[in-house]
Amino acid sequence: MTRRPPVWIDPLLARLGTARAEDFTRLTTPAEGGRESAVLVLLGEQPGAGPDVLVLQRAATLRNHAGQPAFPGGAADPEDSDVRATALREANEEVGLDPASVTVLAELPKLWIPVSDFVVTPVLAWWHDPHPVHPREPAEVAHVARLPVSELVDPANRLGVRHPSGWIGPAFSARGMLVWGFTAGVLATLLEMGGWARPWPRGRVVELPPTGATPAPSAGTDDADETALH
Repeated sequence: MTRRPPVWIDPLLARLGTARAEDFTRLTTPAEGGRESAVLVLLGEQPGAGPDVLVLQRAATLRNHAGQPAFPGGAADPEDSDVRATALREANEEVGLDPASVTVLAELPKLWIPVSDFVVTPVLAWWHDPHPVHPREPAEVAHVARLPVSELVDPANRLGVRHPSGWIGPAFSARGMLVWGFTAGVLATLLEMGGWARPWPRGRVVELPPTGATPAPSAGTDDADETALH
């Protein structure tokens, strides 16, 4: 079992050493207040398929964020020792991820979501011992997928989405999932920082499907976003 992440992660880790919240969002994270939250950005690798990232799709019947792809994550519980513990606990509860199979690599800057007053820390990790995962609560999580980085950076799979409010942000179409909002914004920034991103037609914009939740100012791209938290 190799716990040292592969060398293809090194450029990303080096860049994250100087990363600021401003690299991910135009919003200033407040020095105090906000509900502490975390998401797990889990990078893995499969033979013949290359690097990938774990993403879940929320159930279509949820009141908030129905049908939206997201990183595993949510609000901190009192028993969580830190944001890393929050991200790993949430991933275990949502998709059955074994925390012992994960090597945490870095904490990204805290990102503020004003509409819910969440202060979200994306936690980057290496899946050194991957295993099957699945929705543990089908009423909350409909699907779990490992999205290959090669597909995410394929120009044919990059696009923008326009919300009825007029907000336009980046999106990825991969494995039957439309990844947008907070999750897509974080992904897009990390792909750029890691040196993996490729040019894509910025004029390719589609309307956000009606299952999308009303966005609120958040991290990622332009002026608004969904929270991707619960």
